[in-house]
Amino acid sequence: MLPTSIKSDFPILSETVNGKQIVYLDNAATTHNPTQVLEVSRNYYEKLNSNIHRGTHHLARAATNAHEQARMTVAKHLNAASLDEIIFTSGTTDSINLVANILTVSPGDEILISTLEHHSNIVPWQMLAERYGAKISVIPCDEDGVLDQDAFRALLSNKTKILAVGWISNAFGTVNPVREMISAARENGTLTLIDAAQAVPHMTIDVQSLGADFVAFSGHKIYAPTGIGILWGKLELLQQLPPWRGGGEMIKQVSFEGTTYNDPPFKYEAGTPNIEGGIALAAAIDYVNEIGMDEIHAHEQALIEAAATALQDIPGVRLFGPSERVGALSFAIEGVHHYDLGTLIDQMGVAVRTGHHCCQPLMARFGITGTTRASFAIYNTMEDIELLGNAVRKASSMLR
Repeated sequence: MLPTSIKSDFPILSETVNGKQIVYLDNAATTHNPTQVLEVSRNYYEKLNSNIHRGTHHLARAATNAHEQARMTVAKHLNAASLDEIIFTSGTTDSINLVANILTVSPGDEILISTLEHHSNIVPWQMLAERYGAKISVIPCDEDGVLDQDAFRALLSNKTKILAVGWISNAFGTVNPVREMISAARENGTLTLIDAAQAVPHMTIDVQSLGADFVAFSGHKIYAPTGIGILWGKLELLQQLPPWRGGGEMIKQVSFEGTTYNDPPFKYEAGTPNIEGGIALAAAIDYVNEIGMDEIHAHEQALIEAAATALQDIPGVRLFGPSERVGALSFAIEGVHHYDLGTLIDQMGVAVRTGHHCCQPLMARFGITGTTRASFAIYNTMEDIELLGNAVRKASSMLR
């Protein structure tokens, strides 16, 4: 287990709710920022704040250097083959929309997604399919929330042009066998996008060995601010594909007769980016790497297993997802609405997420409207798990 002193790096965790120090278990929605990241953000606005790339004055050069150094940090963390493969976006949703707007398909082509997907990895593909008359196909899951790999292989055909799948389910914590799925898609000539929003905070990602064509994630899932994210794409694809948004930075030359576009990654970074966010994301990556991704994974796995054990002992509790989960633990209590449960345990100082978790098709698959979800991060402790169990048990007895 990681030392409990890590919690002191996160100022917000000293806040109280109804006189109790907050137990924050909503990390799949957003994580908090350590002091080390907050200081970098403050330093940017106090000492570096300026627009980047086009200025010759001192602040412009300093901000540009810090921003491009952040790109290097992200590239190293993902083991990207080139800095030019790292595109700054506003988050996973923006990254997926970018890809869905630069790819084209033909009438009758198929885009393959899964039952487990977040709405952000469903709706952009539906919009792409509508534009071109393509079809959305869906990989089903079993009663444990595990994707049916036989069905996946049966759905993969010469019509399948794009496979877009999440690495880890934000709702159930299911870890999908994305390496094997990417390999099968590649053999089929299918482009692949991996939604790694829930994977990045919990495990090491090596995009070169992964083999996908695109990988997307958000900074606010890995202890950075909101409004910053990454799209990694294979350089040869980024060079071939068109830009999405037009404006400053993504051009080489503009005239009224026509425009020539910049090279990746700038080709996909129109306008002034979230400069501070990119620099803060790099600081967050440095923070987790200093702790160690293997150590983080082991710590969080011990927490989620302890939470599952504690909740299973409560009468009427149903756990969703496979026994081997990462990041998130969804549950329901017979006869208790998830919103009522979440509201009541919040009054006891325990923060969890309730609802459909932007996974309405998955909830429909299980015949429910939502769940209560506890999700875990480096600053959570076994004491947090004990307090969660006690709060859920007490709330359940009051509501049933």
